[in-house]
Amino acid sequence: MRKSDKSRSSSLLGAAARVPRKGLAAAVTLAVLATTGPATADGPGPGADPARPGYAGEPGGGQGHEPGVEPTPERAPTSEVSWLSFPGGVFAVDSLGHTVRYRACDGDTGRVADPGMRVAAGVASGAVVVGGMAYRYRVPLTGRGEGTLEVIQRHRPPVELTGVVVTSPQPPTDPVAGARLFPLSGQLARVVADASLNPAGVTVRDLSGRYGDQQIAVNGALRPKAASVIKLWILVELLRRVDCGQAALDDGVLVTPQDVVGGTGQLQFETFPQVVTLRRLAQYLIKYSDNVAANVLITYLGGFAPVNALIDSMNQRSTILARRMLDSAAAQRGEENYTSPDDVVSLLGAVWDGEILTPASRDLMIGFMREQTLNTKIPAALPPGVPVAHKTGDLPDASHDVGYYLIPGTETAVAFLTAGPMASGDETVRRMARTVYDFLVTPTAGAVEE
Repeated sequence: MRKSDKSRSSSLLGAAARVPRKGLAAAVTLAVLATTGPATADGPGPGADPARPGYAGEPGGGQGHEPGVEPTPERAPTSEVSWLSFPGGVFAVDSLGHTVRYRACDGDTGRVADPGMRVAAGVASGAVVVGGMAYRYRVPLTGRGEGTLEVIQRHRPPVELTGVVVTSPQPPTDPVAGARLFPLSGQLARVVADASLNPAGVTVRDLSGRYGDQQIAVNGALRPKAASVIKLWILVELLRRVDCGQAALDDGVLVTPQDVVGGTGQLQFETFPQVVTLRRLAQYLIKYSDNVAANVLITYLGGFAPVNALIDSMNQRSTILARRMLDSAAAQRGEENYTSPDDVVSLLGAVWDGEILTPASRDLMIGFMREQTLNTKIPAALPPGVPVAHKTGDLPDASHDVGYYLIPGTETAVAFLTAGPMASGDETVRRMARTVYDFLVTPTAGAVEE
């Protein structure tokens, strides 16, 4: 996990630094755009296509349309989008669209246009005013750099936030060591090519530094139905609120018989109504992939919009939450949840590095993933006892497994996603999972010699 565990100032968590305000207001132009995905609690905003996240009315595009795979939305090159991570929040920048978004414990601006944004020497800078608050920023468009955000409110001392810049993918910390991971791409490409029934994608990121924190991918932009992998974003949004002091895991939520759905999970077998703690809902959401817990938490969080706001704030353009679990009527209307291997690893990397959650919430989330009871894919492909923390996703036309290999000294984030028949997809996931494992534990395959 990140070597420096963020001792940076925050608008809620740290002391404010005084910064001159002279001339800021006159330099600012403001326009608020529709947020990515649904703009209301349970439906898309005007002009938005719930199957194609992006700014309202953004056209789709990208890869060819495979059965069960949604075309990837048009999006800026990786270098055009980045977000600044600071305690309690993020500040997202899209330098191609000239938009920003501040989302922290003390509020969310939504996606805001900054026509005056300046982009020079790989740095985006500018200022916007929203709701009486001014935000002046300088954010590099290359990950792992340091950016700054000045938050200014009338009659109060300004706050300067500094933090690590996050992109997808993050650049390697050591390109020479990172190059040793490249042969794995060829091995995975052969597995993907052999999966004739299942369009497949895989993204792998070194988290240990052994391969210089390098990320590789084969079809990393593949966009199948998310299935239960979308539950990871539901959990992160809940834990973010816990970190902000807006919720406590011991708080109870009333679950009624009307909340009960089938599929995976344990809550459906209990007696309702009853009050269930947020902690148990969060644990069951991952441990049992509980569909009742997922739907109850979506309602508790305020519908789809807050989860999609989290996704948008991290510039994850291929992911969307557009329906509840086992809502067949919504699926028939074309309302579907989607994601991609690149977006999954973007989330997993941000969680691991402490960029979106506090260390305590990060550890809790990974702990829930280590308790996963659906173990027919990644764990089944590896030798017994290999430590993993993971989350599965299954539909008749999708099979996924994503998470962390926790081999000491070779910790790695992985996302194996497939479309097409579930049974053959399961086997494709297992082959990809074993290919990654064999590479990591075989020095001659490219591991760094000790």
